Amino acid sequence: MFVVVVGGGKVGYYLSKELIESGHEVVLLEKDRARADQISDEIGSIVIAQDGCEGKYLGEAGANRADIVAAVTGDDEDNLVICQMAKHHFDVPRTIARVNNPKNEHLFKHLGVDEIISPTRMILGSIEQDIPVHELLHLAALGQGELELIEAQLSEESPAVGRAPRDLVLPEGCAVIAVIREEVAMPLRADTILMEGDKVLAIGRPDCEAALHGQLIGEAAEEAAPASAEAR
Repeated sequence: MFVVVVGGGKVGYYLSKELIESGHEVVLLEKDRARADQISDEIGSIVIAQDGCEGKYLGEAGANRADIVAAVTGDDEDNLVICQMAKHHFDVPRTIARVNNPKNEHLFKHLGVDEIISPTRMILGSIEQDIPVHELLHLAALGQGELELIEAQLSEESPAVGRAPRDLVLPEGCAVIAVIREEVAMPLRADTILMEGDKVLAIGRPDCEAALHGQLIGEAAEEAAPASAEAR
């Protein structure tokens, strides 16, 4: 593939290096000339010392024939502008953006960025594996951000214990989709009864969170501190 990488920080540097070692064609745009020269000395003359936010320099980098443009600068606004230009001015098939602030993810998806990489959300996801069972875990945003995949581990106090998923009172557009018991995923059947220690996976709109919290955890969502990137 031919990949245009914008941003010569550590992420852009190591991404470019790995792509080259895998046999792909790479051009790296880095606006800081000293940094661009340093990268050129280390991995070869693939670097253009220009600002990738400017369309003419994306053109010089060959964006019109690129398979992928990956915007991995440390600035979310720059990454969004780069992906927008790549997609709408150069018809790049696939754009990838680094997003540092998870609150910006919905905007990036809404504006058509094909793939979003959020280091913050990845780290939060790892941390949330150890969050106490009285919290909802936001595992992923789905589609264009209209839906979320949420996990709840049922404690002894959960009002869902001893009930069937069909008996939970949830709003339209929100549903329990699976139960994980002793690390084994279980299909939902008519006779499925939820038990203490079960991990329940649900999917729904963000405004379903209060209902999910009340049905699966038992606390009022307003009183709890949701284990979500947005809450951080």
